[in-house]
Amino acid sequence: MSDKDMREVYTETLIEMADTNEKICVMEADLMRATGTNPFKEKYPERTFNVGVAEANMVGVASGLSAGGKIPFAATFGCFAARRTFDQFFISANYAQQNVKLVGTDPGVSAAFNGGTHMPFEDVGLMRTIPNLVIFEPSDTVSLKKLLIQAAGHKGSTYMRLQRKGKNAIYSDSDEIVLGKGNVLKEGDDVTIIAYGYVMVPEALKAADMLAEEGIKATVIDMHTIKPLDKELVLKYAEKTGAFVVCENHQKAGGLFAAVAEMLAEELPTPVQAVAIEDQFGQVGTLDFLQGAYGLTAENIVKKTKAVLLRKSAAVGV
Repeated sequence: MSDKDMREVYTETLIEMADTNEKICVMEADLMRATGTNPFKEKYPERTFNVGVAEANMVGVASGLSAGGKIPFAATFGCFAARRTFDQFFISANYAQQNVKLVGTDPGVSAAFNGGTHMPFEDVGLMRTIPNLVIFEPSDTVSLKKLLIQAAGHKGSTYMRLQRKGKNAIYSDSDEIVLGKGNVLKEGDDVTIIAYGYVMVPEALKAADMLAEEGIKATVIDMHTIKPLDKELVLKYAEKTGAFVVCENHQKAGGLFAAVAEMLAEELPTPVQAVAIEDQFGQVGTLDFLQGAYGLTAENIVKKTKAVLLRKSAAVGV
């Protein structure tokens, strides 16, 4: 599937699920072309609902459909999915224990030319405050398909960050990818690099190769499910490597870095460094430019890794 865009695989997977499950339906806020869900509408027009530019209403309607037994996948740009629908998603979907699958597209700097107003740097932080909500971001088309199918089968609401365009190839079809469990992509004894999503997982792997050239062996984990956090895996590598760098296309506050640091502070204090957006707003630019501007690069991961290794050495008195 590496020759297909993420949104193409998203729609194909929805159609495949709908072919055998009449509960699957699609909701859009006048962004069907952007999300790529027109093929779903063509095949299942009676299960496709475009509510117009009314994102909060879309989540309310999705909650009603869920109450009627449907499994609605409601998608819009991540900035709207998080900031504009938050109250409805919190109360009508989650508090009411409905089964709404909310999808926020163009997460973080991947909004690119849509600029700062459309860059959700805080969506994970907002969504993490919702009790029992499952939050995840696939890094490629294989993980997208597998996690999407599992999300559909999960009883309860979910929030997925979705890169619309792009063709990463991280996994093979035979790889096991489980919602709620991180995937170890590379093993190393010196430091653990945790990343998630289309933008940062490839950068983490690239950084690990750069570090290996300097004799630093890094474990790389794709923590595709941000909530619930795979605590068992984090603790295992806290004991093995004793240092973490957490990489995310999101604000440093409230995201995966916060989740990992909070858990380790209670369970097993360990040096943790963040590669994330540092209390900033977005701006217009190409993805490459924006990654450089906000430090979401392999080079910055290497820099932060060396910093956390110094802290690790100081902590053990070496």
